[in-house]
Amino acid sequence: MSKEKKIRPIVIVGAGGMGRDTQWLIERINESDQQEKYEILGYIDDGIKAGTMIDDHPVLGGIDYLVNQQEQLSVAFALGNVKVRKKLIEKCIENPNLTYPNLIDPSVIMSERIMIGQGNIICTSVIMTTNIWIGDFNLICNRSIVGHDDRIGNYNTLYPGVLLSGNVRISTLTEIGTGSQIIQGLRITDEVTAGAGSTIIKDIDTPGTYVGSPVRRVNYEE
Repeated sequence: MSKEKKIRPIVIVGAGGMGRDTQWLIERINESDQQEKYEILGYIDDGIKAGTMIDDHPVLGGIDYLVNQQEQLSVAFALGNVKVRKKLIEKCIENPNLTYPNLIDPSVIMSERIMIGQGNIICTSVIMTTNIWIGDFNLICNRSIVGHDDRIGNYNTLYPGVLLSGNVRISTLTEIGTGSQIIQGLRITDEVTAGAGSTIIKDIDTPGTYVGSPVRRVNYEE
């Protein structure tokens, strides 16, 4: 006799495009043979009126809905902006009724030799090879590749099609733009934003925004 699937209530923080992508990811998990299943209760978004319907699910309220939550509830933080994501998570993390599952699309190819924290969202067709360590509350978007022995800290976003070679270290609060590449063995410090299509060929040890192939640091005034 097969073990009955457990159904966990879940809400999605962020009702924008990434939130709707995450809804689809959860629906794909529910359709797969993965053990954990979810009932999507709705969205949390401070910028949208409660009761608004987003892809057949209601906006339940703003972040205070979670801060004051009295029932057991799973939460997915579906926000590409890493600083906003961290700020909202820090408001919720002390509530013992909230849990933060890793949401991993059924199409993801990954080794069993991966250590992964909590609250990560890993989207369709991602490949993660071997001896990889991933911290908490990261977002790894469609068709990204994470190479052997990579280390990804907390609150990072890899946008679609990012390629990390082996032995790469990404710290915290970093966003790597769509289609970017990082060659083997490099270290990326905290609070780095790499624009779409960036090629990173040496360590980045100064926070800031980087663009180009190879990348250069830019000021917002440029």
